Amino acid sequence: MSMQRETTAKEASNKNMGFFERYLTVWVFLCIIVGIALAHVITEPFQLIGRMEVAQVNLPVAILIWLMIVPMLLKIDFAAMHHVKEHWKGVGVTLFVNWAVKPFSMALLGWIFIRGIFAPYLPAEQIDSYIAGLIILAAAPCTAMVFVWSELSDGEPHFTLTQVALNDTIMIFAFAPIVGLLLGLSAISVPWATLFLSVLLYIVIPVAFAQWWRRRLLANGGESHLQRVLKMMHPVSLGALLATLVLLFGFQGEQILSQPLIIVMLAVPILIQVYFNSSLAYLLNRSLGVAHCVAAPSALIGASNFFELAVATAIVLFGFNSGAALATVVGVLVEVPVMLSVVKIANNTRDWYERRAEISIGS
Repeated sequence: MSMQRETTAKEASNKNMGFFERYLTVWVFLCIIVGIALAHVITEPFQLIGRMEVAQVNLPVAILIWLMIVPMLLKIDFAAMHHVKEHWKGVGVTLFVNWAVKPFSMALLGWIFIRGIFAPYLPAEQIDSYIAGLIILAAAPCTAMVFVWSELSDGEPHFTLTQVALNDTIMIFAFAPIVGLLLGLSAISVPWATLFLSVLLYIVIPVAFAQWWRRRLLANGGESHLQRVLKMMHPVSLGALLATLVLLFGFQGEQILSQPLIIVMLAVPILIQVYFNSSLAYLLNRSLGVAHCVAAPSALIGASNFFELAVATAIVLFGFNSGAALATVVGVLVEVPVMLSVVKIANNTRDWYERRAEISIGS
């Protein structure tokens, strides 16, 4: 039975994940190479891009990030939030992990590993910036890729859509206060005006625009028209992500070349928090008698990060050359392999999970 499920998961992975998503880690490594190489060969254009700022916002990167984020938000139907009552236990668990556990556990892991264990091996002037990047990464739940993870784990689609829509709504109001609180607790100066500007630019405006565009598309051509536009925008979004990563690694090149193990050290707290938070959500759902088709996506949403928003916010708050920007990009690097491993764990433990007699599909 478990081998059959593993085969099914692999087939689903090939079906539901595009070529780019399956090899996201490879593309990130290629972006590291290309970005560092281009920064050495064409130094002046990189410096020019870095200087193109208005109110501390880098205009080329802002455009790229909007191209990344808007197509993802276009998929979200905020009207789906009326399904909350159908899966209230699973929704409650995910909200608790996303907003009351994940940012705080990441801050704690940052203090332990970056300010503690790894501090002698990291550039001292960047330690606070690395911790800030980790906090920003953990403060926003994933918006787009969780639909893929949910499908791969046979997740209940209405629950996933409801949870993502609810998280996006909460993110508008909670992202800045949580980031500001944890930066303050970490003794890191909080540029509140810039933080709220990043929320306006990369959450409020994209959400409002995407919902307006979604309604227009549905009104003019129905669901089929919306799906055609989403398919057309997909490569645009992916191209914008790759271009942003090339720019980031171009500016981070010297630091990476001088200390390549920085990426490995930053990955450690990210990996720990993913497995900790996904396990916590999974076990809490089981203890509450929630069906596996809700518990699996709940665990995956509880663990994943909205790395596009994190990258944008880190750049706005701390700049291209900051350790914060690099820390958020490491989140992109580990996203696919680590989340696929969580999917595999959820699928392989389904029989154990469902042995709990209280579980009912209607939970």
